[in-house]
Amino acid sequence: MVFGVALTQGEVVSWYRITEMFQFDSFHMYGVIGSAVVVGALFLQIAKVKNWHSAAGKPFDVFRYEGNWKRYLIGGTIFGMGWAVTGACPGPMFILAGAGVWPILVAILGGILGTLAYAAVRKHLPH
Repeated sequence: MVFGVALTQGEVVSWYRITEMFQFDSFHMYGVIGSAVVVGALFLQIAKVKNWHSAAGKPFDVFRYEGNWKRYLIGGTIFGMGWAVTGACPGPMFILAGAGVWPILVAILGGILGTLAYAAVRKHLPH
């Protein structure tokens, strides 16, 4: 709830702020996302120095990924297109629903249906 209130008060869940970002009309969202990247980078540096590990016992390594880079590019593009069309990414969608913005339920339903569609065809896709 605290995270939801923070995002709402910071206007991060605002459709207008998100469309401003995709139209390059405002720095607001780039500042928020950039701040998150800086905090994440600092956390990873601290984790490296302190030799922290994940719950599975593996060291944090953001530069090691498995699979073909194309799937990340395609998935990120689809995610970005959905973000641009709906004006919200998955976390803020639920914050908006909690705030009473009922039309967002259409986007949430679309996300759920997309996940179910992926689950249905996953075994036929190259992984």
